[in-house]
Amino acid sequence: MVPSLADLHPNPGWVSTGSTATSSATSNAKADAVGKHCILELYHCRADRLDDEAFLRSSITQAVQQAGATLLQLISHRFCPQGVTALALLAESHLSIHTWPESGYAAVDVFTCGDHTMPERACRRLIADLEAADHRLSSFRRQTPQALGDQQRLPH
Repeated sequence: MVPSLADLHPNPGWVSTGSTATSSATSNAKADAVGKHCILELYHCRADRLDDEAFLRSSITQAVQQAGATLLQLISHRFCPQGVTALALLAESHLSIHTWPESGYAAVDVFTCGDHTMPERACRRLIADLEAADHRLSSFRRQTPQALGDQQRLPH
C-alpha cells in the first residue's frame, strides 16, 4: 500500500472523510504550535564543501534523518562559477541552503511541523559537515493562527 501525504505528515489535523469515528490524534489536532523554524547563518565554512553539490545533497539527507524528518524530494542547482542552492521537501515542511563559497558563507532555513522532529539536530549536522568556524542559530515556534485554532481542518 502506498501511503498518502496525510499518512506521511506527522499531524496534518485532517479528519478522515470515510469514517464517523475520530481518533485521539484528530481530537487533539489543535496544538499551541504548528512547528519549529530555525534560521542558521554559517560563517568561515570550507569553500570546497560549499561548492560541492553532491556533498551538500548527502549532508542534507543525513541532516534530515538526524532531525527525525521524512525526506520527500531533494532538488539542487550548482551555479557557475560557484555556489549551490538546495531544497529538501519534507513531509514535515522543508530545509533549504544557499551557499557563497567565495565568502565561506551559507544561509540555511529549516522548518518542521509536528512534535517528533528536532530541526536543531539538522542544523548541528550542517555546522559540523561544512566545518563552520562560526555560526548564528535563531529558532522560534510557529504558532497556530488564532483563526484556525478552534476550527477542524478538513481536506478539500
